[in-house]
Amino acid sequence: MKKLKLLTNIEESYDELRYKTSWPTRKQVVKSAIIVMIASVLIAIAIFIMDQVVNALMHFIYGL
Repeated sequence: MKKLKLLTNIEESYDELRYKTSWPTRKQVVKSAIIVMIASVLIAIAIFIMDQVVNALMHFIYGL
């Protein structure tokens, strides 16, 4: 009996994830997460500052 192509693809995907993928350690994941959080906060601060500058400029130009 011929297997469905979908089942074959699922089995191959499972095998690749199980045996061929190198997963990061917990320490690496935590370190990466901290870096992403710090970068996100810095970018949010930069956007906030730019927004405040543009807002002040618009109030100055249009006198609102």
